[in-house]
Amino acid sequence: MIRSHYRALRHIAFGMTALGLSAAASSAERPSVTAPAGTFEGVTEGSANVFRGISYAEAPTGERRWRPPVPKARASAPVDASEFGPICNQPEFPNVPANIYYEDLPPMSEDCLSLNVWQPENADHAPVFVWIHGGSLLTGAGRFSLYDGTELAKRGVVVVSINYRLGALGFMAHPELSAESPDNASGNYGLLDQIEALRWVERNIAAFGGDSGNVTIAGESAGGLSVMHLLASPLATGLFDRAVMQSAYMVSEPGLRQVLNGHPSAESEGVRIAEAIGAGNLARLREMSAGEITRKSTAAGFQTYFTVDGKIVPAQITDVFDQGAQARVPVLAGFNSGEIRSLRMLLPPAPSGKEEYEARIRNAYGDVADIFLRIYPSERIEQSMLETTRDALYGWTTQRIAEKQEAVGSLAFVYLFDHGYPAADKAGLHAFHGAELPYMFGTIERTAANWPRIPRDRKERALSNAMVDYWTSFARSGEPSSDGNPKWPAFGQSENWMVFDERPHVIEDVMSYRYDLVEHVVCRRRAAGDQQWNWNAGLASPVLPPPVDQCR
Repeated sequence: MIRSHYRALRHIAFGMTALGLSAAASSAERPSVTAPAGTFEGVTEGSANVFRGISYAEAPTGERRWRPPVPKARASAPVDASEFGPICNQPEFPNVPANIYYEDLPPMSEDCLSLNVWQPENADHAPVFVWIHGGSLLTGAGRFSLYDGTELAKRGVVVVSINYRLGALGFMAHPELSAESPDNASGNYGLLDQIEALRWVERNIAAFGGDSGNVTIAGESAGGLSVMHLLASPLATGLFDRAVMQSAYMVSEPGLRQVLNGHPSAESEGVRIAEAIGAGNLARLREMSAGEITRKSTAAGFQTYFTVDGKIVPAQITDVFDQGAQARVPVLAGFNSGEIRSLRMLLPPAPSGKEEYEARIRNAYGDVADIFLRIYPSERIEQSMLETTRDALYGWTTQRIAEKQEAVGSLAFVYLFDHGYPAADKAGLHAFHGAELPYMFGTIERTAANWPRIPRDRKERALSNAMVDYWTSFARSGEPSSDGNPKWPAFGQSENWMVFDERPHVIEDVMSYRYDLVEHVVCRRRAAGDQQWNWNAGLASPVLPPPVDQCR
């Protein structure tokens, strides 16, 4: 199941390559910025200047592989920033026509720790929006045109997109790696890359017209998961002022050395992978090519997680938020109604009929099975299965983030994206995972080749314009707004949600009993300490641990 998940999940990171001006343009015609990191010569596209492929850290090769990022030294000569840099090493999956996320991969390299900047016209102390791509921590890049920052820049926001190490190269722990670390820890290198990119922004973004005191971090799917961990990590304290999490998932994660919530330790998984790919020690691992490590570790079923190491990731993410130890900043979070329609590999095999469905649910959920079956009835098995996994991953996470942020005195704004259009609905992909991205980036005309084609009409553009407005105003002030569209109230006691379907509108209590059920189930799993929580919900659920007083 795990391997099929990673094999099929060619994530949202693959759009068509953004068009740029010819590299032959003379430097006299090109925008130039001099920052502490050096002088960068970009290109002008519309009303925005774009600076691509700026290295923020040294290439993590050889002895630097599996070590914290080292800041890039100041460039001694002007840097050509007209072209995107290589993407970080990742699996090359075959092109599956039904895979709407697929796109041909540009060149890969370990020298991939770069970022891209979209600078608004006449920018001066402009809000900054830092985008962290999705891809299950296994695939993706900041360069793809689905994430093009031009439309956000038109609203006066400096947009930054980043690359970070992926898969085993970015997240593998190992006892030898821990032994050479001053903190006696390993793994989480991709998260350290994200933190280093934010430090680069803090030092340099003023030169691009951005305000280093007004930074919003944002991401979708694994990018949203990353944003949650930046909220939770002490190492990221003070590097951002707001956070956006789209389709984030608050799943359980392994401990560095201990078995934690049903996960083998991260170090033991690293030993297993090293042996599986034919490397008996760290020296041999560092001799292997990055491509070989990526291919062989993926084939061996490496599970890409953040690691609870007590320092970078101080505790299980649920515990950090329960303790109120996360960053106390305004958040905007949400999910899509059809998340699992494009992620069916996350679903267990369907039952033969109503009787088998109900029997399996009663066996797994015991004393709360009646509640489960009222919410996810056997009369509509396919829909119930789609909603069960969606709610366990994305819906529950969205509301939990909102409740925990408001508990520490921060504003929280939540949404449900429920918009469909003919090509997506005909394919059974109404409001699928990632469907909101071209709307909130304003890239509805620049989606990947297999993406269900979005109509080029006034209605779709109006919805996109509203979402771009809401997201950029949140980055500017911490409160989302859009002229001519409804006021977006904070979550609050009324549990307000902004729903994006044909147009934006506000309703209350979207998750209702669904949230209460998932919270109860996760609470019992956490209390037992030996069960994971992720997409193992509904028909994929193990037998629920016994009731405990703390889980009411």
